[in-house]
Amino acid sequence: MDFDASHEQRSLAENLERFLRDRYSFQLRQAAAASAAGWRRDLWQSFAQELDLLGAGFAESVGGHGGGAIENMIVMEAFGRALVIEPYWSTVVVAGGLLKHAGGAVARQRIADIVAGRHVYAFAYAEPQGRFDAFDLATRAERREGGWVVRGRKSLVIDAPYATHLMLVARTAGAARDRSGVSLFEVPIATDGLRRSDYATADGRRASELWLDDCVLPEDALVGPQHEALPLIERVLDEAIAALCAEAVGCMRAMIDQTIQYGLQRRQFGQPIAQFQAVQHRYADMHVALEQSVSAMYLATLNLESLEGKRAAAVSAAKAIVGKAARFIGQNAIQLHGGMGMTDELAVGHYFRRVTMIDSQLGSVDQHLERWNSNVAAAGR
Repeated sequence: MDFDASHEQRSLAENLERFLRDRYSFQLRQAAAASAAGWRRDLWQSFAQELDLLGAGFAESVGGHGGGAIENMIVMEAFGRALVIEPYWSTVVVAGGLLKHAGGAVARQRIADIVAGRHVYAFAYAEPQGRFDAFDLATRAERREGGWVVRGRKSLVIDAPYATHLMLVARTAGAARDRSGVSLFEVPIATDGLRRSDYATADGRRASELWLDDCVLPEDALVGPQHEALPLIERVLDEAIAALCAEAVGCMRAMIDQTIQYGLQRRQFGQPIAQFQAVQHRYADMHVALEQSVSAMYLATLNLESLEGKRAAAVSAAKAIVGKAARFIGQNAIQLHGGMGMTDELAVGHYFRRVTMIDSQLGSVDQHLERWNSNVAAAGR
């Protein structure tokens, strides 16, 4: 595996880091999170127009700039360091990934809308009974002349309050929990019959509960194959998990940096606490956990084009390693900051909340350890 970044990838990382340092302070982030909108649409347009960022992870054939999973990893790690709340993950990684792998002229046009900043997506797959299974579906889509009618409910649809469109998973055939009979639809957020209840999440973002009451969709709302979209969805969910791991790595880097800086400023017994051997041991253990996470992040990202079993094992290993490391680093960062670590005024507590949310997003540590074990066992047979 080649771990060396290309010139274009280094330029992407440097330009994005400079932009976020100059235009995305923690104070501006907090103001955006507390606003009625919950995010900065003007900044999203800057990502699209100024930085040309939203096309970084797409091939040139679909209107992007020749990138892929590595570029998404670079962006998500930088966004983790800056604690960015804008919906890059939902729009570019998840919706863009679904459209890219589905293919076709309609999908290419929708990707062009993403790259230009015109469309913002949320991924509506989770249901109250389903936990982490994309195929445990009570939501159903039925054919009607010239289109579809959708009925059901979706839970914890992250970024839906910002979205112009949903990528919606629904059952078009079979019984609940059948792996076949799953289809994917694009749904405009203003569709008649779509009701939404928005709320803030613990990490300063927004999500929604959705109810679909006889929503009528056109024929071309179907994305990918009818009844057999689950392999496409599971592939993109692995890409999405790898991107979340990169974001968590960025958060961990920031927590370690801020904890060390605090240790150099906080004095006890006439010297900075960063000079105490016990504190330095904590720093060393945090760095070890971070480096393990970086290796796991690369392993997952570089195996996204592998066969399904190898891809799933690498991604689940990374999610479990990163989840444990983020909890360890976050707890130590909070403790070494003392009581100040959990105040809203200090960024470190907000990073800890974000990695805590990532830990449960698209599968917990325990769920991914079980998935890793099953894929490794299957490979050994």
